[in-house]
Amino acid sequence: MSPGMDGITQTRPAIRWLAPLAALALFGAGGIGQAQDAEMSAELARTANPVASQRDNLPSFKPSEEAHFETTFARFAEPIEPALPDHAVDITQIEPAAPTATPIGPGVASYYGRRFHGRRTANGERFDMNALTAAHKTLPFGSRVRVTNTRNGESVVVRINDRGPFVRGRDIDVSRAAAEQIGIVSSGHGRVELELLQD
Repeated sequence: MSPGMDGITQTRPAIRWLAPLAALALFGAGGIGQAQDAEMSAELARTANPVASQRDNLPSFKPSEEAHFETTFARFAEPIEPALPDHAVDITQIEPAAPTATPIGPGVASYYGRRFHGRRTANGERFDMNALTAAHKTLPFGSRVRVTNTRNGESVVVRINDRGPFVRGRDIDVSRAAAEQIGIVSSGHGRVELELLQD
């Protein structure tokens, strides 16, 4: 053999034992080959079953005992009154329910004004001819009475704070301000319908 061929022949045994070492370096524990194989297997599984892949990516959910209890007994809970939003308006405060009216009957109303202005009334107040008040023989002080002029349909609500009138044929004495509202100032008196108001 030539010297060149002898050199090649002598290097072959070295190559034989170097090859297994290289394979171990590449495919050993945690090697590149195993990582690539695992990644390829996962990719094949995702391609073969996309639904399972999406399911695997979802977060796991395990309802707690408290959530299970609330769900089970939710139908027994008492209904909760919804709170009004900040911008909502409670219409009952703007338009309160109309008071009930109990008819007292027809009668004749007169009025008193400037001559009695500032004097003490039967309940101890000072008479104010510009306030919507009235005198009645029997109704309790503080009662509210709607007085309606039967001739023109005008009405006013007055508060009883005095006793009277003490003139025969008269049933109620209203203040001058109330008399102006129902239109009996010029005549001095008029036929009216009386109703007792109750909240």
